[in-house]
Amino acid sequence: MAPALFLPALLVVMRLVQRHYPLGRFGAANTITLIRMSLAAALLAAVVTGPVTGWTVAGIAAVSLALDGVDGFLARRQGLCSDFGARFDMEVDAALALILALHALRGGPVGAEILVLGIMRYLFVGASHLLPWLAEPLYPSWRRKAICVLQIATLIALQPPVLSEDMGIILARIAAAALIWSFLRDILWLRAHR
Repeated sequence: MAPALFLPALLVVMRLVQRHYPLGRFGAANTITLIRMSLAAALLAAVVTGPVTGWTVAGIAAVSLALDGVDGFLARRQGLCSDFGARFDMEVDAALALILALHALRGGPVGAEILVLGIMRYLFVGASHLLPWLAEPLYPSWRRKAICVLQIATLIALQPPVLSEDMGIILARIAAAALIWSFLRDILWLRAHR
């Protein structure tokens, strides 16, 4: 099932590269992001098709998170930074977060509030169709990167059956509060600069 999920996503990426990628070569950074996309597709397939242990999900997601720290470094080092690469990376992060949130909801120590960690990016994009000023570019931010790591790391920690229900809820709420605060800060900045 993973190839059935990965191939359509790959076709979309290839089409976007043809239309929007400004550089002459795809580069190692985008290749790593593509590998991360394949890991997300494998996770989605595993989560959808049947019982998969939280340890397996956490392990695959941890590899993806570790690789997330490599792709930006390589893009900068090779002089291949682009809006396309940044957006590609962000969308893979968002998909991974949603998949992990759905799996945590299915078998973790938390309730439906965990979905906040998986749907915030999609709510923001949806809102930008109603309020076009939300689609304007944002300034680069280490805050956003750090909170994304907190978000994904929290979702990974919720996968294996090691946390008590109370600890899982506390971790999820801390990460959700940080994520909501970050989005609100960006929304207020965009509103002030429209």
